[in-house]
Amino acid sequence: VGFLLRRLDVYFTEFDQIAAKFGLEKIKTIGDSYMAVAGVPEPHGDPVRAACDAALEILEASDRISNQAGPEGWKIRIGIHVGPLMAGVIGKQKFSYDVWGATVNLASRMESSGEPGRINVSTDIHERVELYYDWEARGLIPIKRLGMAEMFFLLGKKMAQPTSSR
Repeated sequence: VGFLLRRLDVYFTEFDQIAAKFGLEKIKTIGDSYMAVAGVPEPHGDPVRAACDAALEILEASDRISNQAGPEGWKIRIGIHVGPLMAGVIGKQKFSYDVWGATVNLASRMESSGEPGRINVSTDIHERVELYYDWEARGLIPIKRLGMAEMFFLLGKKMAQPTSSR
């Protein structure tokens, strides 16, 4: 167990630094799951691109850490979605800031519907920042208890960045 906790600490410490760099708020970790958001509790100028850029760096950092670990390294899955949510502090003792809603659930499904070593995003993400990144269309994928949803793998930043957003 100690080995596992030390390994998670290495990954999550790196993820914390990347989240801070892009203005994301870490919400929580549950086991080996790491949840962060952009745009709450403080507004963010470009939350979707911040989330995508952070995801690309997190995947790169994870691959680097995993390669150093050799055959014991992990391949993480990342999921991203955008939309309205509720956020706030819950509890009176050991209170914590948390987020809820359909957007949060769909973001979780993006992660679980992805593949190891890949960043899986919803069509809502793709539509908002399509010009800035390279993509692999996945088509319609079944989502547990939610039906079908169009998904894309985020591959990386485009070499030539557009000068204005949509």
